Amino acid sequence: MVVAFFVTTIFSVIIYKYVPVYVTPLMVIRTVSSSQSIHHKWISLEEMPKDIVKAVIASEDAYFLSHNGFDFKAIKQAIEHNKKNNKTKRGASTISQQTAKNVFTFGSRTWFRKGIETYYTILIELIWGKERIMEVYLNVVELGNGIYGAEAAARHYWGISSNELSKKQSALMAAALPNPLYYSITRPGPYMQKRQKQIQE
Repeated sequence: MVVAFFVTTIFSVIIYKYVPVYVTPLMVIRTVSSSQSIHHKWISLEEMPKDIVKAVIASEDAYFLSHNGFDFKAIKQAIEHNKKNNKTKRGASTISQQTAKNVFTFGSRTWFRKGIETYYTILIELIWGKERIMEVYLNVVELGNGIYGAEAAARHYWGISSNELSKKQSALMAAALPNPLYYSITRPGPYMQKRQKQIQE
């Protein structure tokens, strides 16, 4: 069983290095639980503007290009913050970890899921590399109710393709992460506007 687990998981990561990820566990969960339709269109990283790549790195993972999948400094800071503060919890997931969670797990808040996420994070860092991780992330990340990926979000919110996104629009989209179901892209409040400006700088 152990051998079968490693063979299956490694094979799935190798497959997704070359094959577009059209459906993720999160999409299935959202569809089943709320009967919402899925808006998702896969495009290559080359078709996306550099501004959206820079924006999500600035918003979610400043050291994405230099770490090996885990930001240990951010993890330490999050642990210290969460020990002192019971009201607000701070996360420290990198883009690599978020991608692993979105594509290979069902997102439940358990230590077992976190362990699986860690395992897949190591695999995609080793097998995919940074460009593929970013490509998959920008294609599957949730950006609203039933909206997955930068292309679907650009079409839904502005009626344009993602390669037409302005720097301001890219920053606004990134500002909604990591809670796009709470923060509105169409009606950004003061916090979103502040985050948008910070990301643009």
